[in-house]
Formats: sequence, C-alpha cells, structure tokens
Amino acid sequence: MNAVRRLIADIGIAIPSDPDLVTAAVALGLSIAAWALAWWIGQRLGPPLATLWEQHAGDRNEGIGPRMCSLVRNLSAAVLLAILLKAYAWPILASFIIGLALAVAVAMLVTAIARGLHLARWIAGSLALVAFVMVLTEAVGDLTPVSEILDQVGFTIGERRFSLLTLLQIGITVLALYAGVKLVNRLVRHSVKRASGLDSTQQLLVEKLVAIGLLVIAFFVGIDLVGIDLTALAVFSGALGLAVGFGLQKTFGNLIAGIILLMDRSIKPGDVISVGQSFGSVNKIGVRAVSIVTREGKEHLIPNEILMTEEVINWSYSTRDVRMSIPVGVGYGADIELAQKLMMEAAIASARVLESPRPNVWLTAFGERSVEHEIRIWIRDPEAGVGSVQSEILNRLWVLFKENGIELPFPQRDIRIKEWPERPESLRPER
Repeated sequence: MNAVRRLIADIGIAIPSDPDLVTAAVALGLSIAAWALAWWIGQRLGPPLATLWEQHAGDRNEGIGPRMCSLVRNLSAAVLLAILLKAYAWPILASFIIGLALAVAVAMLVTAIARGLHLARWIAGSLALVAFVMVLTEAVGDLTPVSEILDQVGFTIGERRFSLLTLLQIGITVLALYAGVKLVNRLVRHSVKRASGLDSTQQLLVEKLVAIGLLVIAFFVGIDLVGIDLTALAVFSGALGLAVGFGLQKTFGNLIAGIILLMDRSIKPGDVISVGQSFGSVNKIGVRAVSIVTREGKEHLIPNEILMTEEVINWSYSTRDVRMSIPVGVGYGADIELAQKLMMEAAIASARVLESPRPNVWLTAFGERSVEHEIRIWIRDPEAGVGSVQSEILNRLWVLFKENGIELPFPQRDIRIKEWPERPESLRPER
C-alpha cells in the first residue's frame, strides 16, 4: 500500500492523508443522512403543502403543486447541506463531497421551480447548470478564479466592455427575473380570482395593472443588478419615444384602450357583442385585442382601439334579457285572429323564450301583398345565438299554418288590359 502511495506521489498527484480520508468518509455519510432526512421531510410536508398551494395559489394549468414533494425535499437537502458545509472547517476532499451534494440539491430545486412555472426546458437546464457550477465552486474554494477567467474574454462597444462574465450575469438576471415575475403574477391572479368583492372585469383590470407594474419593477431591478448606469438610458429613452411615436403607436394605443375598457366596464368577459360582421361572446380582453368566440367556434381578435372608436352593440350590457322581433306576413284572405293565435302558440312553445315578459304579436302594417305582423319575444341567453330561436319558431309556425289552412303570401301580379292596340297596316292579312 505504501509503495502505491509513493508511486502516485512520484507522478505528482497529491494523495489525501488517512485523517482526510476518514473526514471525507464522515462527510459522505453525513451528506447521505442529510438527503435521507430531506426525503422524509418531503414525504411528510409535501402533500399538505401541495393541498394548501392548490387552495390559495394554484391555477388551472398548475405545475408547482404536483412538484411540491420534490421542492420540499430539494430545499430541505440544500438547507441541511449548507449548514453542514459551514458548521466545520472541512478539508478539501470533504468540502468537495458536501459541496457536490449541495450543488445537486440546488440544481434540482432550480429545475423543479422552473418546470413548475412551465418555463422551457433549455431555460430550466441553463439556470440549473449555472447554479450547480456556482455552488460547487464556492464550496471548494472561491469564485474569484472563475470570474477572472470569464472576465478576460470579451469585447468593447463604445466606452463599455462586455465580457463573458457580464453576459452571463445579464442572462442569469433576465431568466431569474422572468421566473420571479411569472410566479408572482400567478399568485396575484389566483388571489384576485378568490376576491369576492371584485367582479370579473375588475379582477382582470387588477391583473393587468399588477403585470405592468411587475414588469417595470423587474426592469429597473435588473438594470441595478447588472450594474448599468441609469444615466446611460437617456439616449435609449429618446429612441424609445421615437419608436413609440412612429412604429409602436398602435400597440400602445391598443394597450391604453384595453385598460380603459376594463376601467369603464363597458365590455366584460362573457358579454355578447357585435362589431361589424363579428357577433359572439367576449372570451378575453387582452393587452392588444379582444377575443370574441362566434357561434361557429371561430375566434375573432378585434383590436381594442376599434372597440373604442367604432359602434359596438353589447347585447348584455345592463341585462342579459334580449328582445327579438320576428316578422311574419299572412295573406289577406286568411283568418287574422286565428293566425295571431297560432303565432303566440309557436312562440310560447320555444324553450328559450321567457314567460316574463310574455311574448306578444303585433299587427304592424297592411302590406302590398300581405298583412304584416311581428312576433316579439324575450330571451336570456343571446350567447347561444338569436337566429336559432327565430328558425325554431318559424318552423313550428309553418306546420301550424299548414294544419289550419292559413295561406302564406307569395309575389304575384294582376294585370288588367284596358284596350288592345290596333294592328299596323303592314301586318293586316290580305283579303
């Protein structure tokens, strides 16, 4: 054994002493024990925390809740291993073992959080890799040598120098802030939905304002973390103003219009509206456009500015009750009283027609070919379509008219000839 040690030492490889090997074995055992304790904590605290998360911060497409056991386990392991690493002045080999276990725990924690927020796999992998390298490097020594190497490779633009270290810091800051904003947005959205004092429009308005505020805060926090001087943004702000004035005018106009729509509550999610040729229910009021789902299942995206500047018919603005008028004409030879009775019968028989206000039949005019009537009904579900109700009533009325001998008018002309013109001499037959 001693001969092997001398041979390895002659090659130039430093061999840990026996006490260092014993300490490394102790560090390995403690690291395994920390992971075992973390696994137990995750199994005990994970399920109740997952239930609590789903109740107070969950979402329809939630990814944090199902990963709660993994999150608790990795977080517990990271905390226990960090305490273990700092609790004693470990030799280099023992520090490497504990640091490796700690780096794995932190990397798995970062991956679970990123995937729980539905971030792309490459983003989650990048954050986990950077966290792994930083934790392991800090555990076995210090980050100064790595920072110096990354800082030596770079390029200069104007008076500012960009190195690999700077780009890495910017990338980590952007990804971390993006994950943080997405997590806070999700918590705020779920909290707002649970607020019973706010209707759907007010909830959406609060979500939009909070999202804009978080983006602004994240922008300035990111600039501060990266170390960019705010005075350097003077030129950028001027360029941004020109961009808004020329290229992004419509975008910002739609943004402001969307906020105004949410504030005055003239259009709300679930309302039935018609804009131009588009008719349907409002599915979502977005930053740029309003989504309208038609009866055909098509989704029309209408810019917010159009809803502010053009005529919009909101069928359910103050109430969901909508009155419809169905024109019907009967022949002059028909029994008008019976025809009106059959119209009422056809209207009342429809399941979507409200009993109160009661349907009514009005005689509106003596037309050129028929006696004109209107069947006036009320419905409460315009989002289900208005044409289907009219079709149902007219189909039933057609059968009733046929059964009771009520004639429906059709275009016809009666021509009366007062006198025949005389035949020209050239066309008269010879005698």
